[in-house]
Amino acid sequence: MGFKHLVIVRFKEGTVVEQIMKGLEKLVSEVNLVKTFAWGEDLESPEMLTQGFTHAISMTFDKKQDYTAFQTHPNHVEFSATFSAAIEKIVVLCFSSVQVKPAIA
Repeated sequence: MGFKHLVIVRFKEGTVVEQIMKGLEKLVSEVNLVKTFAWGEDLESPEMLTQGFTHAISMTFDKKQDYTAFQTHPNHVEFSATFSAAIEKIVVLCFSSVQVKPAIA
């Protein structure tokens, strides 16, 4: 199970995305609440389906309370100003994850 935080973003033109992501990686390493963290740039989706979004960020927490504590942590609050300034468009989804094992053929 767990609590997932999914962010889909389009950065402002001229943003050095790797620099922003290094800051996010540093934040995650400093705040011991995130259980899994991954990010990446879209590589193959048709433009009409991406609606201009280019990057995805995923974090997993043990429970919603850990996510809430992460959001209010001083390091997160500080980093959010930098992150927000680089964003042109964003979608955020938070949900309790459901694990389903695929059938083996």
